[in-house]
Amino acid sequence: MAEAAVSTIMEILSQLVEEEVRLVVGVDEEVKKLTSNFQAIESVLEDAECKQVKEKAVGDWLEKLKDVSYDIEDVLDEWNTAIQKLRIMEAENASKLVTKVCYLMSCFRFCNRRVVIRHDIAVKIKELNKTLDDIALEKNRFQLRSIRGMREVERQITTSNVDITKIHGRDHYTKEITNYLLSESSNGPISLPIISIVGLGGIGKTTFARLVFNDHEVTAHFNIKIWVCVSDPFDEIRIGKAILESLRDAAPNVNEFESVLKNIHESIKDKKFLLVLDDVWTEDSNKWEQFKNSLKYGSKGSRILVTTRKMNVAKVMGSTNFIEVGMLSDDKCWSLFSQISFYGRNTEECKKLEDVGRSIVKKCNGLPLGVKTLGGLLRFKKTIEEWQNVLDNEMWELEEVENMIFTPLLLSYFDLPSQLKRCFLYCAIFPKDFIIEKNHLIKLWMA
Repeated sequence: MAEAAVSTIMEILSQLVEEEVRLVVGVDEEVKKLTSNFQAIESVLEDAECKQVKEKAVGDWLEKLKDVSYDIEDVLDEWNTAIQKLRIMEAENASKLVTKVCYLMSCFRFCNRRVVIRHDIAVKIKELNKTLDDIALEKNRFQLRSIRGMREVERQITTSNVDITKIHGRDHYTKEITNYLLSESSNGPISLPIISIVGLGGIGKTTFARLVFNDHEVTAHFNIKIWVCVSDPFDEIRIGKAILESLRDAAPNVNEFESVLKNIHESIKDKKFLLVLDDVWTEDSNKWEQFKNSLKYGSKGSRILVTTRKMNVAKVMGSTNFIEVGMLSDDKCWSLFSQISFYGRNTEECKKLEDVGRSIVKKCNGLPLGVKTLGGLLRFKKTIEEWQNVLDNEMWELEEVENMIFTPLLLSYFDLPSQLKRCFLYCAIFPKDFIIEKNHLIKLWMA
């Protein structure tokens, strides 16, 4: 990510110019030029990061910038390391009680080495400056706007989470799901009813499943509750071991699929369980049937709750009941959005922002996650100009997006500071629902 790379370079340059430049006199002019180039580029980076989504040429330009930034970082690290070594040598030589002649010879060697390092670093930085000159000149082709400094965001320690089921007309989904789970009757001869929650990404399927899963009445009804994030691809061993881990409160020491299924069978036998399979994608009935056969030995009243984007997946899994989650109405979207984005504002402020806010909400097309994401983003934007910039953003015109939730999430991502973008992208490497241990993550970042 170019913005993070440039930000890192600017920090290093600032530190070196402040502390070290006097030691390497031959480099100072090149470093000043380097700093000037990066400052000019840094001012338009935020706009470039957004435009690259639609314009490939901008993306290619950012890649070139990122590559030269890494090369410059390597040279600056080399410079800094050399300076530190010379300082240590100077301190050691000064502290030694040696003859005057030896000391003078040592000083001569020290000064000569400093000159060599100065020349070597100067040549490298000069070459990289030429490359950076071309990159800085090329940016003019893209008509990038300088938007750095336009916004000073006051980040409060707060949350934008709102329970979407409390928006009028949404709680009937949780009631319907709960009724299916607690009902003593199963559909005809089927001994293990499967209830599927179906809907678009960002519509609230997982939210409803979690609300029901954590409901006190549901908890009291079942002997065992198991939650597994399935996602794509459908990894039988991983899913089976996740089920076993929930059943036994420990990671299972089995890797053969048959052994996993046998252990699941033994662990749930004659027990009333609730198994939630979140975010299922596979339409391969053979993969699912193997699991289903090992789960049918639970006691009467056991249930499986599935969330999926595809109705065909729900049918392949043999669902007995379907809950299709629909879009929020315009009024409900506005109610949710205003609860988040207008939090802490006075009535006059809210009135000024309402028209632009309603136009933004319409672009979410009734998806709760999109509404919540943009509400959280705009909560910290104080002026109508900042809200208008979100409404007019070119990302809304993307044709290649897979679904409607992509643009609100992308807008929120690009609003992050460069350091947080870097952290976010690193965390995105981990699988969905992966538990990231804090200290382990810090060590990975340090490495």
